[in-house]
Amino acid sequence: MTRLSVNINKIATLRNARGGNNPDLVRVALDCERFGAQGITVHPRPDERHIRYQDVLDLHEVVTTEFNIEGNPDERFIDLVKRVKPAQVTLVPDAPDAITSNAGWDTIRHADHLRQLIETFKADGIRVSIFVDADERMVEGAKAVGTDRIELYTEPYAAHYFENREQAVAPFVRAAERAQELGLGLNAGHDLSLDNLQFFAERVPGLLEVSIGHALVCDALYLGLENTIQLYRRCLAY
Repeated sequence: MTRLSVNINKIATLRNARGGNNPDLVRVALDCERFGAQGITVHPRPDERHIRYQDVLDLHEVVTTEFNIEGNPDERFIDLVKRVKPAQVTLVPDAPDAITSNAGWDTIRHADHLRQLIETFKADGIRVSIFVDADERMVEGAKAVGTDRIELYTEPYAAHYFENREQAVAPFVRAAERAQELGLGLNAGHDLSLDNLQFFAERVPGLLEVSIGHALVCDALYLGLENTIQLYRRCLAY
């Protein structure tokens, strides 16, 4: 069964809007676990506009499910991950001023850089995932640099889901099949929602984990956090 990792960046954004510690990020993470989340994801950025680097240290002390730290591997990020040693680090090539992640790695052009990073993290026993587009060449490049997993960037799927969902999911199926052939683990994330998640999970082979934040938090405003997490879990229990 595909595992659900809840990205709690948006909770940190809400907290930071007013200062103080309401909502309490650590408490929300623990509640997510209690409500059925099988992992917690955070994406610290250099400006700390949502997840702060101290948040990562605080969460590391209490999270008992799989802890996934994702982000652009600048020097500060690398030092943080090596200090925390989470279950998984997901390398994302987002610019410091990006609103959100908007593309995967060119695993061929950046092969040397990625290979060095992967070796660094794996030396500390950290599983490494690379954020990639649904492009078989990029999947092959990811295998060549030694990553354990890839995370498929699913915004293009979500954007075209209601137009033609079979067509939208087709490149992700091909990329997943190639990952399986190469022995790569497969994650996915970005704009997956209650509308499109079950179809994606049913069609994409070998899907181990999805990381969902924005849509899940938005749904929780109407449906409640516990109920929302259970609904997302149900989408994955096909």
